[in-house]
Amino acid sequence: MTNVPFLNELGVELVSMAEGHAEIAITLLPKHMNSWHVMHGGVVMTLLDVCMARAARSLDPESSGAATIEMKTSFFQPGGQVDCRIQARGRVLHRSTTLFYCEGEIWNGDQLVAKAMGTFKTLKRLGIASRMKLASPVEAQSKTS
Repeated sequence: MTNVPFLNELGVELVSMAEGHAEIAITLLPKHMNSWHVMHGGVVMTLLDVCMARAARSLDPESSGAATIEMKTSFFQPGGQVDCRIQARGRVLHRSTTLFYCEGEIWNGDQLVAKAMGTFKTLKRLGIASRMKLASPVEAQSKTS
């Protein structure tokens, strides 16, 4: 999915993105499972984050990304097993100039798996990685010792 290696590795597919709504999907593989052999909560959280961010970006076509400001998630039931087709649907509830207040849902067929609310800030340009001061592995190790 676009230029996000993590999402490509997960196998996330963009289904639709327009007018404050977005839908993404994933077919669950063994790598998406937790120790109980159901979809890992981290996969659920990622799908919710991405579908809400995409919904926000659909209303700001000049944005090159969206940063998650906050996110609250409720899990209702296990997400699914290998080969299940999972859908994540996001929508914008309200917006200001650059902040978007969204909700997202994870569906396994007709079963609601999880729901989230989140706030996102759209960004006109990315490049934060090039501006970050990163500690060398030696510096990082000495700080934890």
